[in-house]
Amino acid sequence: MLAEPVALVEVSSDGGEPRPTGIAEFDRALSGGLVPGSVTLVGGEPGVGKSTLLLQLAAAVALGGAKVLICSAEESAGQIRRRADRLDAAVDGVSLLATTSLAEAVAAAERLAPELLVIDSVQTLGDPDLGAAGSVAVVREVAARLVSLAKQRQIATVLVGHVTKEGELAGPRVLEHLVDTVCSFEGDRHHALRMLAVNKHRFGPTGELGVFAMGEHGLVSVADPSAFMLADRRPGAAGCVVAPVLEGRRPLLVEIQALVAESALGTPRRTAQGLIPGRLALLVAVLERRAGCPLGRYDVFASAVGGVRVSEPASDLALALALASSALGRPVPAEVVACGEVGLGGEVRQVTQTPKRLAEAARRGFRRAIVPWSAPAELEGIELVRVRDLAEAVDTLR
Repeated sequence: MLAEPVALVEVSSDGGEPRPTGIAEFDRALSGGLVPGSVTLVGGEPGVGKSTLLLQLAAAVALGGAKVLICSAEESAGQIRRRADRLDAAVDGVSLLATTSLAEAVAAAERLAPELLVIDSVQTLGDPDLGAAGSVAVVREVAARLVSLAKQRQIATVLVGHVTKEGELAGPRVLEHLVDTVCSFEGDRHHALRMLAVNKHRFGPTGELGVFAMGEHGLVSVADPSAFMLADRRPGAAGCVVAPVLEGRRPLLVEIQALVAESALGTPRRTAQGLIPGRLALLVAVLERRAGCPLGRYDVFASAVGGVRVSEPASDLALALALASSALGRPVPAEVVACGEVGLGGEVRQVTQTPKRLAEAARRGFRRAIVPWSAPAELEGIELVRVRDLAEAVDTLR
């Protein structure tokens, strides 16, 4: 029988409601939690903590009275149990299956009928009839079978995905189209901060962000990431400026640090950590040509503190002021933030959602903000210092 179209206004909006998992930042990122029957793909670099996050997720869901099945093709059940002991995540309601067989994983899920199924990872499950595990055709078929299982049995399913050295999800692009939600779990393994960014979400807005700190007993939700990242800040140091940036839809305050030093090399160094190297080189050139800061013969080092990666142009003004502050030896006042994009002509341009960024700065006690001349009207709780170009911004330090 052919399916008949129905009027949109007659379609029921029931269903698709998220269920909280018990992990605050995970629920925040996914707009309330996991939807029964949904399929979520979580990607991230090796060692960033994907398995830790999902083991803690499984324990939290089980503590809420639900059944959970973890199918691991990369670790034995004994390895997972030892990690669970370290994380205090060995709880009733969580079942483990160590297998590389898709058929065994599907059969176990059908027998147990869990509310949550975790597959670690989708690239390592295979089937003798399909070919070698990890190939494009096999990954596509494995994902399709798991999506079908999730929809038929209303099982919230989380798949771990490998990433390439460029940071993109490995496997066919159809993998991302098959699932309902695509998340990226990011962080520097040498820092505590971890971020769960939602890049696709059929049950809510994209761009939400969950922030965690990695500790001895696993991941802990960070309700106030701005306070976390500024906790060790030393106000009054030259070369340090706080930038209000947006990670997805969430405003964060990040300290940008710069060090300018006489170079003993024929070609001075330009080193960036947590920032785009090309953007650093561009701002050095603009400062020299448009703002009268001769940096050509100096080594320049710049960093976004705390392990966060800042890529948006809104941090340009803060980085440029940090460079000028270090070069001039004049600190930026501790209560000041800077927000704006810098063009090749030295002009300072407005960025998106400036009020939202500055509201976060005001909440954390900052009282002045250096912003583009065209920034929105005055905001309560913070004084706006408007500048037309980079030369005017640097003059505030002289």
